[in-house]
Amino acid sequence: MIPFNVPPYCGREDAYVLEAIHSHKISGDGAFTKKCHAWLQEHTGAAKALLTTSCTHALDMSALLCRLRPGDEVILPSYTFSSTANAFVLAGATPVFVDVRPDTMNIDETLIEDAITDRTRVVCVMHYAGVACEMDAVMDIARRHGLLVVEDAAQAVMASYKGRALGTIGDYGCYSFHESKNYSMGEGGALLLRQDDPRAEIIREKGTNRARFLRGQVDKYTWEDLGSSYLPSELNAAYLYAQLEMADEINAARLHCWALYRQMLAPLAEQGRIDWQTVPEGCAHNAHMFYIKAKDLAERTALTAWLKERGVQAPFHYVPLHSAAAGLRFGRFHGQDRYTTRESERLLRLPMFYGLTDSQVEQAAEAVTEFYKRRRGL
Repeated sequence: MIPFNVPPYCGREDAYVLEAIHSHKISGDGAFTKKCHAWLQEHTGAAKALLTTSCTHALDMSALLCRLRPGDEVILPSYTFSSTANAFVLAGATPVFVDVRPDTMNIDETLIEDAITDRTRVVCVMHYAGVACEMDAVMDIARRHGLLVVEDAAQAVMASYKGRALGTIGDYGCYSFHESKNYSMGEGGALLLRQDDPRAEIIREKGTNRARFLRGQVDKYTWEDLGSSYLPSELNAAYLYAQLEMADEINAARLHCWALYRQMLAPLAEQGRIDWQTVPEGCAHNAHMFYIKAKDLAERTALTAWLKERGVQAPFHYVPLHSAAAGLRFGRFHGQDRYTTRESERLLRLPMFYGLTDSQVEQAAEAVTEFYKRRRGL
């Protein structure tokens, strides 16, 4: 069986976790957390980077930093994970879903402006599969309408748009270091700030000014604002740092597998049997996933079963949020659902992880090819 995902492991994780244990500092913001912060700031250009317990919590923090209130609205794609919407719902805002582009599965930037009302406060984009949204257009709309921009960059570490790291173009960027991501700490994430905001540290530290106290800037720390405990364990940070040290190697290995899939499945794409991921000019992706699109839901279901029989795990992805029970209760879809549902029902992800071998890629690609060869005769 070729698994869909194997959490990344580089070899130094064990030693770094033991080092953290023996330092007698295993709660948040120890030496490894600081190293991760420095790496993220250096490699992304963010004014401030803060590790969090998950990308979900990074999104929650961004919603608090946006100072959302009940009745406010946030525009976002429906084709995303529940956390993208939950953060704003928890802050009291209403998610306003718009359609996606079928080529990238990202929010259709041409539909954002029509969804803006006098209650709109934020546009939240999600960079699907580590391929950037059209951020020039998004930022132009936001500037003209006085809106904040949050980037759900959960899948986009080491990806960029016109030379700028994803997660650093909007006001707030949110990374994931879940075990399914390119770089992992098991459960974890990070909040990136385009401009440093002292409230971010306060929110992250249970609403207190503890970070300033530890730096000797105040003689005691007190409760100052809303917040929660968003700090990950130092053990998690130690595990992550081993992978950040090898980020370029991990990225190169994933891109190699992505390119090999592309090469092997090119004949099917050229014949129009499948569609696949588009990477627009100016976007540097990170091979977070390799997906293809079947003709329709029935064909995808048949292909999934075929691959499973041949030892290849190939799952589909999100059920659009606007059609989910919570989406119907908390939000609304603006405009026409031309692509979100239809394209989500066609999409199938192939195995992609650090350590995936050429022979495994070839096995998966050959299984897809054989499916379509046999289907031609149906």
